[in-house]
Amino acid sequence: MSLDISQLNKAFDSRIRLGIMSVLAVSDKVEFSVLKEMLDLTDGNLASHINALEKLEYIEVIKQFIGKKPNTSYQITKKGRTAFTSHIDALEKLIKKSK
Repeated sequence: MSLDISQLNKAFDSRIRLGIMSVLAVSDKVEFSVLKEMLDLTDGNLASHINALEKLEYIEVIKQFIGKKPNTSYQITKKGRTAFTSHIDALEKLIKKSK
């Protein structure tokens, strides 16, 4: 039996990007430090995956100051939510087919 994987989104092949999107899908917005801690990543590793998702317009970067301290947080975009939901739906179909 062959499984159709054409509906899977290549942007989410990485477990890190999958993790980022999973966290953002259930949150209003999440700070960089929180994502880093939740996913147990280095600054550079998280930043590179964040950049890739931002280029695809799947996430939005929110930069602000809290007091005099810079703060960066992220939220999922409508386009990102649609792409992520479609990816999860495709995974569910694959799992059901392979049983």
